[in-house]
Amino acid sequence: MARTLVDKIWDAHRVARRADGRDVVYVDRHVLHELHGPHALERLVETGRAVRRPDLTFGVLDHTSPTSDRSEVARVSAESPLMREMRSGAERFGFRLFDVDDDEAGIAHVVAPELGLVLPGATHACPDSHACTVGALGALAFGCGTSDLEHVLATQTLAIKKPRPMRIRLDGTLTSGVSAKDVALHLIARLGVGGASGFAVEFTGMLVDALSIEQRFTLCNMAVEMGARTAIVAPDERAIAWLRERPYAPAGATWDRAAAAWAGLRSDSGAVFERDLDVDCTDLAPQVSWGTNPSLTVGVDGRVPDPADAPAAERGALERALAYMGVTPGTALQSLAIDRVFIGSCTNARLEDLERAAQIVRGKHVAPSVRAIVVPGSLAVKRAAEARGIDTVFRAAGFEWHETGCSLCVGANGDLGSAGQRFLSTSNRNFESRQGPGVRTHLASPETAAATALRGFIADPRLVVTR
Repeated sequence: MARTLVDKIWDAHRVARRADGRDVVYVDRHVLHELHGPHALERLVETGRAVRRPDLTFGVLDHTSPTSDRSEVARVSAESPLMREMRSGAERFGFRLFDVDDDEAGIAHVVAPELGLVLPGATHACPDSHACTVGALGALAFGCGTSDLEHVLATQTLAIKKPRPMRIRLDGTLTSGVSAKDVALHLIARLGVGGASGFAVEFTGMLVDALSIEQRFTLCNMAVEMGARTAIVAPDERAIAWLRERPYAPAGATWDRAAAAWAGLRSDSGAVFERDLDVDCTDLAPQVSWGTNPSLTVGVDGRVPDPADAPAAERGALERALAYMGVTPGTALQSLAIDRVFIGSCTNARLEDLERAAQIVRGKHVAPSVRAIVVPGSLAVKRAAEARGIDTVFRAAGFEWHETGCSLCVGANGDLGSAGQRFLSTSNRNFESRQGPGVRTHLASPETAAATALRGFIADPRLVVTR
């Protein structure tokens, strides 16, 4: 019987079937962070249990770590109860913690793949909804809550209902200034925030094959914003080459055997998907959200839609989004002045993201009305960017160059805006007050963020990169 890629990984990791219909799935490696890790670790202490596989367990301090400068990182790190509890848990249970001053520190979904903690055909868990980011390498990854994390820590398994299969085939080519973030936002706008609810999405097609691994991370990261349980891309030569010699990846003869197995890891030609979607991205414009969830998105050269044109059941929500965002139907996106620009998050803070944005701002300067910041996704990304002079390009253009962390994506570390400010952000969510009470957030790509910072208004990056 023909099987999907998810079927194959699932079957290889299924331990048992529970009476409630959920499967018990073995977890190869998992990463916890300081927002949810301390409580799960505390529960282990209270119940007298140990971490089942400390050698497969890793921790990061990313959500609450400040990013403004090293002295602030050191101060908060020493004072934060959540960080102290993570350190205590790592010492007590014997797992590896990438602390804020560790050479391998960074955001969970950036650090895990760049260290080779995530491998094709493996299962991965993280107490964060964007765990599916690492599906770009052909891994089956799941976000989990604190109770589920406790279960993973104690048993190295996850009790979970198998998601239904969905395939999104992306074809065509992207024009200069358009990238995977635009593709993801377009898909969410087309499907809605619940359009893939309960599904495991496999991205395929000529366009996906052509995307870099960094852009595949962005694509898989945003799948959860259309409701997907997880997302995955079949590993190919590019993914295997990207993983070679990563610190936690196999080496020597073990690598040779693993790489050979990964090369054949894909859905069978006759595999049946419950839902199939084909999208040609050739004429896709840069995308920018206008509302309060990622599905409320149009092309950068578009206008805010009129709720009167939507189905009656949706009008109330659209009107509330308009009111919160302070826009009216028919408003041209490019007429909206921006107060702050944020380039960062687990969606768009990798080296390639920063390189593409730096290419646009090189030799230019941020508009006087804009405060723009760049937050690398890991210390490894930061070091590599600085070695290439990317930080110098941003600083010369008037950007702030920050330390690594989640920063303005979620605002849990003090990086917040003020009520009424309008942000252009490369992060993944634009919910009300996510970047500060009353802050109005527009989601976009690093290219659009860079162009917007220069202009002071939402801007079309194609008008910059094609000059």
